[in-house]
Amino acid sequence: MGRPTMVVIPDAALFALPFATWADAVAHAVPELDVRYVPLGDDPAPHLTDADAALGMLTPELLAAAPRLRWLQCPIAAPPPAFFFPALVEHPVVVTNLRGVYRDNVADHVMAFVLAFARGFPRYGAQQAAHQWHRDVADVPICDLGATTMLIVGCGEVGAALAPRARAFGIRVLGVDSFPERVSAAVDECHPIDALDSVLPLADWVVLTVPHTPVTEGMFDSARYARMKATACFVNIGRGETVRLDDLNAALAGGVIAGAAIDVSELERVRVRLGDDADARPARVAEHRRVDLGAAERPAQDVVLTDRGAQRAGVVTEL
Repeated sequence: MGRPTMVVIPDAALFALPFATWADAVAHAVPELDVRYVPLGDDPAPHLTDADAALGMLTPELLAAAPRLRWLQCPIAAPPPAFFFPALVEHPVVVTNLRGVYRDNVADHVMAFVLAFARGFPRYGAQQAAHQWHRDVADVPICDLGATTMLIVGCGEVGAALAPRARAFGIRVLGVDSFPERVSAAVDECHPIDALDSVLPLADWVVLTVPHTPVTEGMFDSARYARMKATACFVNIGRGETVRLDDLNAALAGGVIAGAAIDVSELERVRVRLGDDADARPARVAEHRRVDLGAAERPAQDVVLTDRGAQRAGVVTEL
């Protein structure tokens, strides 16, 4: 009997993930495993005929071509709806994902957003880029984090990592989850998901971590933003389809909420308008209006748009 076989199938739609590097790493870490990397564009079917495991996205035809398949590893943490199809659901193959692998990194990213808003960094970054210098101390948008409340919507792996980080800054942390009895996150209070609308008005920071499912699609819309404080900031690090981008843009432009940091977008690319200048880039963060987190009224924060690097002021608009 030969060595067990894993077939690595790249997918161009998955943000250029390093499938080849992963294949080499698995082959090095598990030398008794025959790892076969299928170059992008090649037909994986011939490689699947004797495969015991696969890393990648399958189609019904590819699943049918893999009679020995026992393990399918999804290459991302939250499989998109198209990942599953009836034949796969009914198949005895074990399906796994990357749940929890990004928990610390994403939790740190959320706190970076919170600290940036709390200290006015988006505004200062925009002013610096415009070569502006304002020394009016009363114009400094700073809030006391210890006087604020964070609401984590979806208290899974990321929520469990985020809660102690937020509490370390003195932030009161609330959580809502579909299964509150299973939540291990160190939140001050945990509520069932049907209590979301009642706790939204309590939060200064609303952090959305949920995956994209038929239930969560469009979860945050104009009605949900209307329930938030006008001084609250919204952070989405889950999936873009859980947020209605047009409604978010309207809430920001209308001052319904104070700011938003979006690491994912309903549209993969949105248009950022900077006065008369407009360009298309991946949307990451948007913000607007007035910030008043339990202290004196402060001027509007500026919009931040970032892909974990560059910052730029603007308003998210349609393509």
